Amino acid sequence: MQPRTIFFIGKPGCGKGTQAKLLAQETGWQIVSAGDQFRAIALEETPVGHKIKAQMEAGDLAPHWFAMYLYLKSLFAADEGADIIFDGFNRELSEAVLVVDSLAWLGRPFNIVNLVISDEEVLARLAKRKEIEGRADDNVVEERLKEFHQHTDPAIAMFRDAGVLIDVNGDQGIEAISADIRSALGV
Repeated sequence: MQPRTIFFIGKPGCGKGTQAKLLAQETGWQIVSAGDQFRAIALEETPVGHKIKAQMEAGDLAPHWFAMYLYLKSLFAADEGADIIFDGFNRELSEAVLVVDSLAWLGRPFNIVNLVISDEEVLARLAKRKEIEGRADDNVVEERLKEFHQHTDPAIAMFRDAGVLIDVNGDQGIEAISADIRSALGV
């Protein structure tokens, strides 16, 4: 059986990280999270750490080349037969093209799980998460949504055209979303 490669994509606060973790728990697949990697880098007392921290606090996406460096590094280090869940690496059209090209080169089939929620739901969820977790990037929700629509909507359209996108209703409860994802993936 060929290895599974799954990507999560969606608006800020849609539950990508939560659903990636639930899928990993259910399947035993490895998770590679861009957000976790960037948050860890932002804690480093280095010029890169300071730059990433400032960009996150401003609601800006990290440079596409940096995100894709982390993606390629993780992909190329993975065992040939490993099933992998990538969370947050394909948020711009140039990144989406690199995902398609790199996986085609390796001969790895993949799917993109798009957790679909409204902008209003994003605002409500991130206000609640800010209270609970205090994440700095939740201070600039409107900027993050603007970035999403400007940069990620075209990537989603490309994945849809390529026939690898799976839309899942992200307005449901966590368990219902998880069940829909597993059903769509056949796991």
